[in-house]
Amino acid sequence: MYYKLWEMGRTRLTNQIESIDETDLLKRLHPDSASAGWLLRHIAEVELLFAKNVFGREITVKAQTIGPIGKDRDQFDKLKPLLDMIEEAEKELGQAIDNIENWDEDVSTAEFGTVTKAEALGRILTHTTYHAGQLALTLKYGKKD
Repeated sequence: MYYKLWEMGRTRLTNQIESIDETDLLKRLHPDSASAGWLLRHIAEVELLFAKNVFGREITVKAQTIGPIGKDRDQFDKLKPLLDMIEEAEKELGQAIDNIENWDEDVSTAEFGTVTKAEALGRILTHTTYHAGQLALTLKYGKKD
C-alpha cells in the first residue's frame, strides 16, 4: 500500500519527464529562483538521501544542491545525467519503501526529528511533489537568463 501511495504521488514528477528537453534545463522563473536542471538534481538527491539516511539503503550520494555548496550556478545543464539520477532515485527509494515491514517504527533525523517511517514517507512525498510543481511552472513560464 505505501509503495503504491508513493508511486502515485511521484507521478507529479514522472509525468513531466518525457517532455523535458535539454534546452529547458537553464530556465528560471526569476533570476534568483532555481533552474529546471537544479530542481531535477535536487529532487533526485533528496530522494536518494532519504533512501540512505531515513530508510537505510546502502548507497553513496554526493549532495550538490543542499547547504552552502548547493547554490544554483547553471551547472546542471545536461539532461541524461539528471534523468539517470532521477531513475536511480526511483529505484533506490522505491526498493526502500517496498522493503519496510514496520511503518510505525520510529526514525530520527537532524532535519525533522523523530517520526514514524510512515510520517517520513509523507515528508519525502511532499518534498518531491512540491518541487515537481515548481518544475512544472519553470518549464511552462521560465526563461533563460
